[in-house]
Amino acid sequence: MNLDTILQADVPDSNLSVHTDNPDLTPCFQNTILAWIPSIYLWSALPFYLLYLKHNKRGYIVLSVLSRFKTLFGVLLWCVSWADLFYSFHELLQNRTPPPVYFVTPLIVGITVLLATLLIQYERLRGVQSSGVLIIFWFLSVLCAVGPFRSKIMTTAAFRFTTFYIYFALIIMELILSCFKEKPPFFSPVNTDPQCFKFCCMAILGYKRPLEDKDLWSLNEDDTSKVIVQQLTKEWDKEKAMCKEKEDVTYMKKSNNVLNHIGDGPEEAEVLIRDKKHNRKPSFLKALLRTFGPYFLIGSFFKLIQDLLSFVNPQLLSALIGFIKNKDAPAWWGFVIAALMFICAVLQTLILHQHFQYCFVTGMRLRTGITGVIYRKSLVITNSAKRSSTVGEIVNLMSVDAQRFMDLMTFLNMLWSAPLQIFLALYFLWQTLGPSVLAGVAVMVLLIPFNSAIAMKTRAFQVEQMRYKDSRIKLMNEILGGIKVLKLYAWEPSFSDKVLEIRKNELRVLKKSAYLNSLSNFAWISAPFLVALTTFAVYVSVDEKNILDAEKAFVSLSLFNILKFPLSMLPQVISNITSVSLKRIQQFLSHDELDPNSVETKVIAPGKDITISLHSCFLHSINLLVPSGALVAVVGHVGCGKSSLVSALLGEMEKLEGEVAVKGSVAYVPQQAWIQNATLKDNILFGQAPNEQKYQNVLEACALKSDLEVLPGGDQTEIGEKGINLSGGQRQRVSLARAVYSNSDIYLLDDPLSAVDSHVAKHIFDKVIGPDGVLKGKTRILVTHGISFLPQVDHIIVLGDGKISEMGSYQDLLKQNKAFAEFLRNYALDEDIEEDEPTGTELTAKIRPFSPNDSCVLTRELSVISSEGGECPNKMSTKRRICEKKPAEPPLPRKNPNEKLIQAETAETGTVKLTVFWQYMKAVGPVISLVICFLYCCQNAAAIGANVWLSDWTNEPVINGSQHNTAMRIGVYAALGLLQGFIVLISSFTLAMGGINAARSLHTALLENKFHTPQSFYDTTPTGRIINRFSKDIYVIDEVIPPTILMFLGTFFTSLSTMIVIIASTPLFAVVIVPLAILYFFVQRFYVATSRQLKRLESVSRSPIYSHFSETVSGASVIRAYGRVKSFIDISDLRMDENQKSYYPGIVSNRWLGIRVEFVGNCIVLFAALFSVIGKNSLNAGLVGLSVSYALQVTLSLNWMVRMTSELETNIVAVERIKEYSETETEAPWVIEGKSPPEDWPSKGELEFVNYSVRYRKGLDLVLKGLNLQVHGGEKIGIVGRTGAGKSSMTLSLFRILEAAKGEIKIDGVKIAEIGLHDLRSRLTIIPQDPVLFSGTLRMNLDPFNKYSDEEIWKALELSHLKRFVSSQPSMLDYECSEGGENLSVGQRQLVCLARALLRKTRILILDEATAAIDLETDDLIQMTIRTQFEDCTVLTIAHRLNTIMDYTRVLVLDNGTVAEFDTPANLIASKGVFYSMAKDAGLA
Repeated sequence: MNLDTILQADVPDSNLSVHTDNPDLTPCFQNTILAWIPSIYLWSALPFYLLYLKHNKRGYIVLSVLSRFKTLFGVLLWCVSWADLFYSFHELLQNRTPPPVYFVTPLIVGITVLLATLLIQYERLRGVQSSGVLIIFWFLSVLCAVGPFRSKIMTTAAFRFTTFYIYFALIIMELILSCFKEKPPFFSPVNTDPQCFKFCCMAILGYKRPLEDKDLWSLNEDDTSKVIVQQLTKEWDKEKAMCKEKEDVTYMKKSNNVLNHIGDGPEEAEVLIRDKKHNRKPSFLKALLRTFGPYFLIGSFFKLIQDLLSFVNPQLLSALIGFIKNKDAPAWWGFVIAALMFICAVLQTLILHQHFQYCFVTGMRLRTGITGVIYRKSLVITNSAKRSSTVGEIVNLMSVDAQRFMDLMTFLNMLWSAPLQIFLALYFLWQTLGPSVLAGVAVMVLLIPFNSAIAMKTRAFQVEQMRYKDSRIKLMNEILGGIKVLKLYAWEPSFSDKVLEIRKNELRVLKKSAYLNSLSNFAWISAPFLVALTTFAVYVSVDEKNILDAEKAFVSLSLFNILKFPLSMLPQVISNITSVSLKRIQQFLSHDELDPNSVETKVIAPGKDITISLHSCFLHSINLLVPSGALVAVVGHVGCGKSSLVSALLGEMEKLEGEVAVKGSVAYVPQQAWIQNATLKDNILFGQAPNEQKYQNVLEACALKSDLEVLPGGDQTEIGEKGINLSGGQRQRVSLARAVYSNSDIYLLDDPLSAVDSHVAKHIFDKVIGPDGVLKGKTRILVTHGISFLPQVDHIIVLGDGKISEMGSYQDLLKQNKAFAEFLRNYALDEDIEEDEPTGTELTAKIRPFSPNDSCVLTRELSVISSEGGECPNKMSTKRRICEKKPAEPPLPRKNPNEKLIQAETAETGTVKLTVFWQYMKAVGPVISLVICFLYCCQNAAAIGANVWLSDWTNEPVINGSQHNTAMRIGVYAALGLLQGFIVLISSFTLAMGGINAARSLHTALLENKFHTPQSFYDTTPTGRIINRFSKDIYVIDEVIPPTILMFLGTFFTSLSTMIVIIASTPLFAVVIVPLAILYFFVQRFYVATSRQLKRLESVSRSPIYSHFSETVSGASVIRAYGRVKSFIDISDLRMDENQKSYYPGIVSNRWLGIRVEFVGNCIVLFAALFSVIGKNSLNAGLVGLSVSYALQVTLSLNWMVRMTSELETNIVAVERIKEYSETETEAPWVIEGKSPPEDWPSKGELEFVNYSVRYRKGLDLVLKGLNLQVHGGEKIGIVGRTGAGKSSMTLSLFRILEAAKGEIKIDGVKIAEIGLHDLRSRLTIIPQDPVLFSGTLRMNLDPFNKYSDEEIWKALELSHLKRFVSSQPSMLDYECSEGGENLSVGQRQLVCLARALLRKTRILILDEATAAIDLETDDLIQMTIRTQFEDCTVLTIAHRLNTIMDYTRVLVLDNGTVAEFDTPANLIASKGVFYSMAKDAGLA
């Protein structure tokens, strides 16, 4: 039964439907095809949808009013449809046989509606809140009923018409109802609001006030770290397992051959080799594809549809131009074409943004997954693997590489989509213009090598510039780290010059790449034009009969515009893909992991807590049993494997053979305390439940009570990263307190007493570690250098070269009379004189006789790294460099318990002020700015000119089948186009130059200010924050702002010229422009306000991820020892999710913006087309083509314009931030004209403090209170006092690092407050407490200004006992010191500082004595040199070891910022005051 028989109606008549001013569809079409479309859709979608629902159950939704109404209307619809059916049967009975279609259609429609009604209920039970499938079904039904509805209104009524009206009303009701959302299902945590609606609320909120964390939505379950990382880890483990299987197979083959002693023949060997090659590494890419591929493919599908849709509009344009030419066509054709253009554009927008949503979410999940996997890996990686990648590199993997992946996701589809678009565009062009398209293609192909050459060159420049940038940041880092030393030595100018030198090179490279960029801009703007030009020229010249009419010209122009995007994107995508480094991530993830079973936790022989019999790289054949509750000391000289032994007990060493067993829980105190960036209390509790009583006891035992009084917020003080605001001793004690609080069974203490003062060490030993300490009864292994404690321990293990050389109790060892006893005898003598003094001192100097061979140093190097990851050997003896005696912050009145040392960095809120733009314009140069704008106007004028000329050309009358003047037409067209290209070249070049000028002046101002900033600023501002200004913000000003401005101006003028063209061709358009502009402006403001704040929140929440990560990597061994791995992973996941929480709305905001802005663009297309149709009679085809083809382009540039505005506003903040730091208050001028002291000042070296008071910063208490004292020239003064008495503050005041609060200091009668800072500082000499060296040559470290001759420098080196070391180096004075002088031992660094002092040799020398850092030998050297070389100078020594100042002229005892005693040492001891009690403690009185 074919269609005609079903219908029994006439064949459709084209005159009724098409060629009429009042078109209608035939009843046949209405009752079959139209009525069936929705049913066909629903039935074909049904199986897939049911499958989906079966797998996705979200809990059921309670029956609501909404649901009841939907069902009711559904049932009514079914009744109505079947009423029609029964009416047909009724007619049959009446013997009026209706056509079969009246039976078929109601039957189909009825069943379908019933199905839809049942589906409503099924979805409710499956927890679907709003159904896409049904919305589309109802929408289609309404759409298909509109035509029949119109026809039925125009004809008379009958029963079927009545039912149809009811049907129409009901489906409209259903459509409206299905747009509402059900309540969330039971038992379901998921928040499934439609994103767009949620974002509207957020945008309105963000417009009213800046958004905050609490306004963000919680993440979808599928986007959280927990879910994603779990999936990815599972896939990666699978992948590793598969490779492992293959590997095992190949190994089996090999081992068989070897076992059976075959394989002497050559062919056998070959097999082996080949097997080895096939063994593939596990591929991380596969794991990623399996985890994220399916989701991403959905996005790719959308992209495909969008690509196909983008070619519909050029075809419609051609139809529109045809319609304008055909003066007889009915008007509704034009309206349909305009409507179709609009619908097509809107569909394209919606589908494209669906695709972007999928891509961005995939990117976001990728980043979460990669970051999570890397974090988990870094906690279990072995130490040898950790050495192969530094913390910085691992953090880079997390930040840079993961970020690159994320950025790549958006463009990945271009790999197949670009070739597809190019192919389709060429196909349609061929249809329009024939073979002459090939000329255009040839131009494109020629431009590709040009563009790629530019890209290669740019890449090379980028690498070079990165090199300069890195060295500049590294230098800045060192400068900021050692800024105090630079100030004390008055060395700022020299370092400032070094930075500016690097900066000059950096800008030189930038300038070169700017030249290239303007070339590539020229290519990018001129390419489509050149292609069009050559194509048209060839097309017209080949054959006289080829006529360039409007249709051909403008359709091909719009196709060329489509071509422009994929052509420029393809090379970019390909270069991006090559830059992404899967390899690095894969390598890191394939590193060896620690064997969790290397330490048995089994029950050992009763009463024994630790048994070791092992052999590893550093320790050889060690056998050892430790009884429960014993205190075992491990001693030995530097590098003999003490820390390695501890590491072995923790399971951190790679075990070659043997076994290690530890019974019970472990607490570990590493040699370098590891402190988290948290409050002091959190650092001690370390995840244990708080117990106030126990906590107070721990504080008491670890001597932390007095420190808490000094810290600004007590135990709620926030500790900076790496424990920056604690002294070394405090850090060590906090680390110890953490161990004591954890209440474990076994304590591994790796030299905890070295960083603290001797009396503190004694206190800790007695109260915590020793036989009567808190830990008595626990098993304790103590690595120590302090001889005084050895008599009190149960066992002593002496290590030498990674072997146990002797062990036993103190008495046993003395009896054995071996090396250890010998050594004890030598040094126990010293001990009696300065009782428990040298706990802090190193045993390096002393244990020399103990081992003549120095092979240990090497082993030590490795073992240190194993204990802390990435330290170097010579720092070893220095681990105790940082001593207790730091100028303590004076105690604050405890008003606010959580006063933070470091103020939180503020995220700017609200709009960026116009002044910032003005500041940037000033930096660029106002004239240049105006010139740039003018050039842009010219460029667009030229572009419009070219296109208007083209439209005029297409309207040239055709005479005898050919057009005239083609040569002139082509010539003018070419001239205008090339002029445009030329202006682009000039304008982008001018802009780049302006940008570089701005970058130069802003950086110089910032640097200048930072060198002049007082020290107090550096005490309260984390270096990272300042470095951030020098790296991130300067980078933004160098490389981000200029291109953004370029894009912004480009898109702005393009949009403007579009408006001008459309208004010129159809003046009616002006009416619509105002409402559209208002709508656009509102969308733009809303978006920018919200998106800017989201970006800020995102960047603020990003840094905690990385800082927590680098903290974790450096403290991995501690985290593992305390078994806190799981909770650290949770913290990391939480931080990642927090960051994604502000990133995800950012994605949605871009979609939101895109859809709304493109809607404005689509309206412009609609109106341009509509007004062309309305004004059809007065317009020519050329003008219509011009205005509509311009309108089709505008969507893109409107979208980009908003993006760029927002980018610009986000990035211009960098100018603001740099300005903020370029205008902080400065210290006094370096040189005051006319106030310079005489050349030989100070000639006598007399000092006088007159009623002198000083404080560290405004708002803090005085540290020195009304000091009055006089020092005669040439006196030697020792300054003593307990921590925080103001000793260091005195020296800082002399150098005016601290400015007087009242009173004054005179040197040789000159008031120091009245002269320039450099005049003052260059005439005093200081040997600071911690020696700071800068990376560079040794010579530069001694004499940065090149003032002294080589002889003088060698002389100074000889006197400071460094001559032997330096002359043994191949490069002598040009010996390269590494960053911070890491490749010199601390003793040597201290001697370098002494050499600096000898070179300057001024009348006043201040010696801030280094404490525990130096071994006694170096100390004696320095004291001796000072006594001989500086005998006629005034020397002020801040002393920690009283024996060094017993022969000084006078001793100044400070207490709490005032003079307690000031007299000769002998008198002070006789008067039995403060000094006497100190001397008694040190065994000197």
